[in-house]
Amino acid sequence: MDFVLPERPIRMRLVAGRGHYEAVIPALRSARTSVWIATANLKELLVEDPRATTRSRSRFHSVLEVFSALAQQKVELRILHAAPPSGPFRRSFDRRARLYKGGLELRQCPRVHLKTVIVDGRLCYLGSANWTGAGLGAKGEGRRNFEIGMLTEDEDVIDQVQAMYEAIWSGRMCKSCKLRNSGCEAPLDLATRPLKRPGGAT
Repeated sequence: MDFVLPERPIRMRLVAGRGHYEAVIPALRSARTSVWIATANLKELLVEDPRATTRSRSRFHSVLEVFSALAQQKVELRILHAAPPSGPFRRSFDRRARLYKGGLELRQCPRVHLKTVIVDGRLCYLGSANWTGAGLGAKGEGRRNFEIGMLTEDEDVIDQVQAMYEAIWSGRMCKSCKLRNSGCEAPLDLATRPLKRPGGAT
């Protein structure tokens, strides 16, 4: 999928560092219909727990707890990723039946390098940040990556990003892929159902 679109003005907000966390996570929590994420690396991400008002509750919890609450509300949740999920992510995922029974769909393509978060088809993050604590600015100032990106509600931008995402997600790009027979364990055009448990269990 190759294109260069004509130049035109758009409304956007530039985000960097901790700004990723402060913009993307609240948008995620407020999702009503869908959350689509694309990332090269997929790791466990700890987020601040707004209910943690006493010492009896940890100040942080897995973002998968947020996903589980969204899945209960029937929000469509997708993550498209390149590398296998990290061990901590897999263990956290496997503890949440609502997610591994279909609430959160995971699909892996080794060529995925785009980073995006699209919420409800109305807000889109595009930038350098992977879905990790270091990428999204959840870690301390001296430990997080140097990342930059943009947030936009521009409908044409979102349509283009969603079209590219869907082309990869559905496997339409697989037939001509040179990694199909070397480096890709499960071409997406052969998938009859999403990969639900990254640890391999069913």
